[in-house]
Amino acid sequence: MARVTALIVFILGFVPIVALAKDTRFWNLTANTITSLQLSPAGKNDWGPNQAENDRDRTVDHDERLKITDTAPGMYDVKFVDKSGRTCVVPNIEVKAGSIFTIEEKNLKGCAK
Repeated sequence: MARVTALIVFILGFVPIVALAKDTRFWNLTANTITSLQLSPAGKNDWGPNQAENDRDRTVDHDERLKITDTAPGMYDVKFVDKSGRTCVVPNIEVKAGSIFTIEEKNLKGCAK
């Protein structure tokens, strides 16, 4: 029995931890398709890359989830542009590793066209 346990522990040592982790995702619950989505540490106005580029068609449809990459857990402001042409900034969104964060239409207050 000890040999079996040792073998299992040995094999699991070669499985990358990253492969076991879930992806961090954004869930679009706004009314429109998003064409650009950027994150900045809350209050910093230091926008990262367009995360919509992670999607096959480079957009995030309503009710679609998008894999978020190269973003550490923390509080972020999220800026997006949608197909209607509006630009929105939603402050203080918590991004947790391996979790889903959402933006809903009711959260949008300061959008510009």
